[in-house]
Amino acid sequence: MTSSDVEILLSPFNLDRVRLRNRVFVPGHTTNFGHDNRPTARHAAYHAERARGGVGLIITEGIRVHPTSAGRHISLGSFDDSSVPAYAAIADAVRLHGTHLFAQLLHTGRQANGDATRTAAWSPGTTPWAAGVHIPHAMGRKDISAVVHAFGAAARRMQQAGYDGVEIHLGHGHLMEQFLSPFTNTRTDAYGGSLEGRLRFTREVLAEVLARAPGLPMGIRISADEFLPGGLTPTDMVEIVGLLRRDFPLLYVHASHAAYHGSYSLGTQMADMSFAHAQFRHHAALFKREFPDLPVLAVCRLDSLPEAAEVLAAGEADLVGLARPHIADPHLVRRAEEGRPHDVRSCVACNQGCVGRLEANLPIACVVNPEVGAEREWARVRAVPHPGDGSDAPATTRRVLVVGGGPAGMEAALAAYRAGYEVTLAEAGRALGGTISVAATVPGRERLGLLVTDLARELADCAVAVRLGDRVTAAELLPGGRLDGFDDVIVATGARRAKRRLPGGPPVFDVLEAVAALGDDGSPLRGTVLVRDEQGTWAAASLAEALARAGARVHILSPTASFASKITTYSKLALTSRLGELGIRPHLMRDVAAARGHTVVLRDTLGGHTEELTGVTGIVDVGLPVADDGLYRALDARDDAPRVHVVGDANAPRTALEAVYEGRLAGTFLTDAVSGAGLLAQLR
Repeated sequence: MTSSDVEILLSPFNLDRVRLRNRVFVPGHTTNFGHDNRPTARHAAYHAERARGGVGLIITEGIRVHPTSAGRHISLGSFDDSSVPAYAAIADAVRLHGTHLFAQLLHTGRQANGDATRTAAWSPGTTPWAAGVHIPHAMGRKDISAVVHAFGAAARRMQQAGYDGVEIHLGHGHLMEQFLSPFTNTRTDAYGGSLEGRLRFTREVLAEVLARAPGLPMGIRISADEFLPGGLTPTDMVEIVGLLRRDFPLLYVHASHAAYHGSYSLGTQMADMSFAHAQFRHHAALFKREFPDLPVLAVCRLDSLPEAAEVLAAGEADLVGLARPHIADPHLVRRAEEGRPHDVRSCVACNQGCVGRLEANLPIACVVNPEVGAEREWARVRAVPHPGDGSDAPATTRRVLVVGGGPAGMEAALAAYRAGYEVTLAEAGRALGGTISVAATVPGRERLGLLVTDLARELADCAVAVRLGDRVTAAELLPGGRLDGFDDVIVATGARRAKRRLPGGPPVFDVLEAVAALGDDGSPLRGTVLVRDEQGTWAAASLAEALARAGARVHILSPTASFASKITTYSKLALTSRLGELGIRPHLMRDVAAARGHTVVLRDTLGGHTEELTGVTGIVDVGLPVADDGLYRALDARDDAPRVHVVGDANAPRTALEAVYEGRLAGTFLTDAVSGAGLLAQLR
């Protein structure tokens, strides 16, 4: 990032009378930190940390304006005046650090409620957002009036709570977009039909907000393209914004994209690492060209400040929004101000801890930032004096050995060092990173390597002794052994890959072997390949896609009724679109019964019926991994061994999300597991 890019990025900007200290904002993103549809102290601490990190503007997650959009109790709403103090607490926490705060107001429409409240969702019509979900209630005239009134009332409450402005959400396939779009609005009354009819609801909402909260700045968030046949296009949205701007004092237009629809469209809304960087920046650029004097906010897969600065330097937007990067590292802007824009924990755009946990109705987390949503608790931990940190804590000579240099081991070593201990990290291989480094070599999964790069950089900046090519045995850690003298051993040795051979059948490759074969044009995996998926994760899906792009004819098999069950729907909808274009054939509720030559017999897991798949040249077995916990077991069985801890896949094979989290906990609470357990109990 050049000095001129930094200057633009960090320069103040006026949104009318709201003067922002820089051009970076945190866009609205759901956290699931709520309780009874109200914000909590967890929200205040979360946003305050990002304000402390230097960002100019924070826009809250969507605040539902009416109970028919309430969703689950962990989402946010403002249905009566008693909610004002809870929202004021967030405004107060953010204001302390010089950041401005806007409230995003919405009604989610047809995708709301369902099983959560046992009440019908509201929509312009009765078409559900996806196959197999609840049918919404087609809103009547009084229903529409009630929601219009609710938007105004919620805006007034945000004004009372001390917010600097509101953002009215017209996009992402929520209720207002459902009225705007000819794809979802098939009404024949005054709220449907022509563009003017479809605009009527939006006009009434904006007018009500201005009337009920006079003087409160108001921006809009839109989807520039619904990516739906017969849906709203960029041309349509330029016309719509032009009409609204003519009649309402819009503070800005926040140009996003996509609709909440069970198709590729939804898969683009929070684009994962399989999409290109800033793939949708042209939407903001379009509105900046059409409305040069209207502030335009750009968003989506602006992965870092240097990359976001490109958009500003090109004149394509006035402000740049980074949501997931601020989840990963809340101090992005502060580091840029200090001349350290690359000294951050990079967002890898995996959608695992943020979007994936939302889908499971859990609070957001982050693969690279274990402290998300627990900012208060971790601040208290760091406030306690540690040995070796220059405080009054008792000095210690406690020595810690971390065995294994994957994400869990690297994070554990860093945490133990920062807790004041003398730390050595031993890795049997020639490089740090473990299997995640292998996964990062698969096309489309390269950003996973950023986690290894960031952790390795942090280790290099610390006094952690890193030993590569050092395979540690239990005997060496016992009295008199080569490694005698360590007080604690953190075992982070990962997991072993499974492979079920099929004698007499095609050659079988485990995951690591299959990745190694991606560059081999003479491999059996260049013909007809069967990928056996026991995990439902990216391991099978990304390999299937990579093999198909390399020219293989790929079949993917799952013993369950759901394909890629552990991949979030947001990513899966884009994934399945790509796999379909590549001609990959799914076989759900199937398992391998037998094999002979190039024929594999598949068995229906429901009824036991069989069918044959012929011409198979190779099989990739993505079976269940097994914890490589031999060192842990051997040390745990000895009374004369150092105290032993086990983290990551060596504890139980899972993902990098759990590995980094357990590494942070183990290293931080090395001598006080009770405190660690207490922290865990607070973070359910």
